[in-house]
Amino acid sequence: MEALSPKVGNTAVDEAKRMSRAIPTRLLNDFLGSAQVLATALNEVILEKLLREVAGEQLTLSQFKLLKLVANTDAHSISDVAAFLGVSNAAASKAVDKLVRRKMLVRTERILDRRTTELALTRRSVRLLAAYDAAKNRKLAEVFRSFSRDELRRTADILDQLSAGIIDHNANPEEVCFQCGIYFRENCLVRKLVGRRCFYTLRRTRRNRQVVRSEDEAGAQAAPSAS
Repeated sequence: MEALSPKVGNTAVDEAKRMSRAIPTRLLNDFLGSAQVLATALNEVILEKLLREVAGEQLTLSQFKLLKLVANTDAHSISDVAAFLGVSNAAASKAVDKLVRRKMLVRTERILDRRTTELALTRRSVRLLAAYDAAKNRKLAEVFRSFSRDELRRTADILDQLSAGIIDHNANPEEVCFQCGIYFRENCLVRKLVGRRCFYTLRRTRRNRQVVRSEDEAGAQAAPSAS
């Protein structure tokens, strides 16, 4: 029997090693199931349930996300809101209108460019977001109290690496990323690994200087424009 050449032999050995390291399909499915359960729990318990407890019927989930967007960014246009929420410009404009009427947002138009809108929180919406964040932090502290900080960091790193591997690496480099939703992080491993432009880093120049206007101030600003 003719001996295999070193090259062929090495290739066969490498393939055998690769196959021996292959992760069983069942384990992959188990992981996907666990990830789905975690994502569902975060949405249903940490987001939707706590929001109902704090805000009652005052806010829908979409409206809450809009307020979070304004709290964390300098989003100046309806198109920013539409892109973040994944809706049309018309739907985004209606969502903003509703929050303005409920005194949750203040909207002003720039004099030089009326297509650009300045959005700011009111004291009412600031209090509501603060109440939600406090409830969320209490809940998460209770859930995570049995885990060390190192365990949480390692888990977050693993999730980021897996997410980066799933996200399309061939996407347009100019594409803006909304993957984290309302949970912006300064140090996002996915942003570094995939190289997408982060919506928050593009719009987040407002940090630590959020303009908060009271309902009285909102009325004072609206008066001149109505005249």
